[in-house]
Amino acid sequence: MVTVHDVARAAGVSISTVSRALTDPQRVAAPTRDRVTAAARELGYRPNRAASVLRAGRSGALGLVVPDLANPYFAAIAKGAQAQARERGVGLFVVDSDEDPELETEAVSGLAPQTDGIILCSPRAVERTVEALEGRPVVLVNHHVDGLPSVVADHEAGMLRALEHLRALGHAKVAYVGGPARSWSDGRRRAGLRAAADRLGDVELVELGPHRPQVAGGHAAADLVVASRATAVVTFNDLVAVGLVERLRVRGLDVPGDLSVVGCDDAYVAELLAPPLTTLRTDLRDSGRAAVDRLVARPGKDGDAPRDDVTLPVELVVRGSTAPPRPADRP
Repeated sequence: MVTVHDVARAAGVSISTVSRALTDPQRVAAPTRDRVTAAARELGYRPNRAASVLRAGRSGALGLVVPDLANPYFAAIAKGAQAQARERGVGLFVVDSDEDPELETEAVSGLAPQTDGIILCSPRAVERTVEALEGRPVVLVNHHVDGLPSVVADHEAGMLRALEHLRALGHAKVAYVGGPARSWSDGRRRAGLRAAADRLGDVELVELGPHRPQVAGGHAAADLVVASRATAVVTFNDLVAVGLVERLRVRGLDVPGDLSVVGCDDAYVAELLAPPLTTLRTDLRDSGRAAVDRLVARPGKDGDAPRDDVTLPVELVVRGSTAPPRPADRP
């Protein structure tokens, strides 16, 4: 059996350098890293990751808690986290809290002893949930708490892009269909839209909600949007937009003829909708990957741990669900 000693001898480096090059390559200079990986490949060496984590007193696994895996937003984040965990040589337990704050706290209490850290994605009861971790490492995704590492999207910039787009089309009254009352991202999106409306100066904003972050939430909000007499609407996420469009069709209204619709997240359903949905895109898999990297990085060792929170850019993707308002609706 080929051992780490054989690789170290072939590459002309120490055993510890081999270990770092294969398990934490960012900490090794590129020429040395390449020499070690080439020697390992030539000899057919495969590191025993299970043994290494046991020697380090770790479980070799992380936990990811999400509110709803049926939501394509959270499924995409989980896919990114899983891929990066595999790349990092650790396992990943994924738990769905079913949008239930109590279940979220229970899930974290159960996961904490079995893992080296937890990723909390859009937590619904963040203070209680973090307390249940009892000091174990945590990274927040789509939420921010002072003193805790987080991975978030630039919601404010995204809302400005959405409102600028609708204003450029000629819309002067825009509704926002909000998400859950406990949602941090809903709060940031509302704040971003208010700031954008103030900045533009000639767009009236109508805020609606809270609503469920699912298709049913769009069904429930559609009549309120119509009653508001807005000519365009931004929804909390793409699933809400799907429900909204469905209900508008039942009422005999056309998208984008009678109402322009902008979603958030660019989930796979955005392109399946007819017409395809204009939406705000964040690379959700990057969110999951960045969260794993933040959790695996070890502070204080050669400065390899990121010091700042990760803020991911938001891009406006224009499709067929937005258009100028009908002439009679123009201001």
